[in-house]
Amino acid sequence: MDLQLSGKTAFVSGSTQGIGYAIAEALLAEGASVIINGRDEGRLRAATDRLTAAVPGAVVTGLVADFEDPAQVRGLLDALGDLDILVNNVGLFEVKPFAEISDEDWQRYFEVNVMSGVRLSRHVLDQMLAKNWGRIIFVGSESGVNVPADMAHYGLSKAAMLALSNGLAKLTRGTEVTVNTILGGPTYSDGVAQAVNEISRAQGVSEDEMKAAIVAGNQTSLLQRFIEPAEIAHLALYLASPLSSATNGAAMRADGGVLTATT
Repeated sequence: MDLQLSGKTAFVSGSTQGIGYAIAEALLAEGASVIINGRDEGRLRAATDRLTAAVPGAVVTGLVADFEDPAQVRGLLDALGDLDILVNNVGLFEVKPFAEISDEDWQRYFEVNVMSGVRLSRHVLDQMLAKNWGRIIFVGSESGVNVPADMAHYGLSKAAMLALSNGLAKLTRGTEVTVNTILGGPTYSDGVAQAVNEISRAQGVSEDEMKAAIVAGNQTSLLQRFIEPAEIAHLALYLASPLSSATNGAAMRADGGVLTATT
């Protein structure tokens, strides 16, 4: 199927690894030009090289910016040209007891997970509306719907992202611009893989055993395994495509069945 993305230009925040990287690679494979983003120049260059090798002929560039620093974000926005597709992917996550989440933690999570999307979407939305075409995609989480007790700051930020996406979609009424959110489930991203590896070593079990134990502990999962980043990217590709023209203001699930009808 031709997703009609050839010639489109996309920016994916937080895309040197994990879901963001998978989305960037998928967009490149469909003929889009992609600008990736990371906090570290060396890692950004390495990711750009990997993508160029994976997708021969790909047009991929990188912009360094740490979304915890509004000044760096302003510099990134100044460097961004006209975009057809914006993927708001950058985000922080951690497991932390509610009583130990400091005010600084709450502010940091809101700054990165929510304000990144606010600032980037504000930058591109008027451009998209003026040319009557564009796609804004938020990479959200089922945790924004069913907030984890031990990740309250993360869950709240993802709930706020969902609200932002819904509100922005209402500004696109009657146009060919769409704004949607992907509700991803437990995904074996690089960050999750690192955390699982650390826990498995601490408990003296193999990484595969730890992964199986985590999956077994998720009673509502229908998939019964971790989601791969590429599986989230497949849905992102559809939402980025002109073929998704009737999908707007939606929260699309790629959660492996974790969310139940009552959540």
